[in-house]
Amino acid sequence: MMTVAVPIQDRVDQNAQSLAPDVRRILCKVGQDQSDHPSIYFRVVLSDDAAHPDRLRLITAKVRSKLTNDFDLERSESDRLPYFRFR
Repeated sequence: MMTVAVPIQDRVDQNAQSLAPDVRRILCKVGQDQSDHPSIYFRVVLSDDAAHPDRLRLITAKVRSKLTNDFDLERSESDRLPYFRFR
């Protein structure tokens, strides 16, 4: 797996800023998944408030939706499968 190019990370950083204060940082890597499909991996660091059980589902859905839309990662249209990990 490799680290993404700077322009892609810049877009990821812009998304993180637009999702603040709930999102502290988003890291991104591209590569292949276990089935050798081209993939993009997002590691999202949430604030303590966003990680509260009452808000977690709403925030993670919002982050997934924003990144999926911004990077055109709809399964039928994209050649990359998105994977999300929240901390």
